[in-house]
Amino acid sequence: MTEPRPPDRSLHILIADDHAVVREGLKRMLESTSPAWRVSEAGSGFQALEMLRREPCDLAIFDLSMPGMSGLDLLRRVRTELPRLPVLMLSMHAEEQYAMRAFKAGANGYITKDAATGELIDAVRKVAGGGVYVSRTLAERMVLQLNHGIEQPLHERLSDRELDVLRRLVAGQRPTEIADALHLSIKTVSSHKSRIQEKLQLPSTAALIRYGMQQGLAPEPAEPPGKA
Repeated sequence: MTEPRPPDRSLHILIADDHAVVREGLKRMLESTSPAWRVSEAGSGFQALEMLRREPCDLAIFDLSMPGMSGLDLLRRVRTELPRLPVLMLSMHAEEQYAMRAFKAGANGYITKDAATGELIDAVRKVAGGGVYVSRTLAERMVLQLNHGIEQPLHERLSDRELDVLRRLVAGQRPTEIADALHLSIKTVSSHKSRIQEKLQLPSTAALIRYGMQQGLAPEPAEPPGKA
């Protein structure tokens, strides 16, 4: 006979995601899981940082791809100011290079937005308890990459911001749209695009888009997490 799991300890969880529907879905899921869990919301990295400075929390969940201050940028700021705060990164990307970047920046866990409810809850409990969480499949691919069993793609040379710009170009966004979404100037976006082409050794925007499609870098529409 299986022994009952002990009740959850009290947790204050902060969710930072620019999509209100994702925040609301996460909040409902977490608060319905345990009456001891309280959830706060932030719609941007800047807002999340201010909230963390005003009121401490026990666990933070950051969306990887927020405009303005990205989840990785936010994570680096938090690691400087709150080095002990457990952080779970939430992403639409299942590729190992994104998880590697998150863990190098100081994440304690990495989970994709299409994860089932049970996996998300397991990740929250593991990270809040001082552990590290990553799915088994993703962990295997990360180990292979670390052991050089898989040749690293050229876009591993890109910075986090350059990779974000490349993904948006692949998705068909114009430079003006990218500038608005990321709170950058058109000139800065053009500079990023030029450096991306140089690093990937590609001669044109069409070649960039073709490369991105081949590498599976086209972003998928964000969905509220927790589907079965």
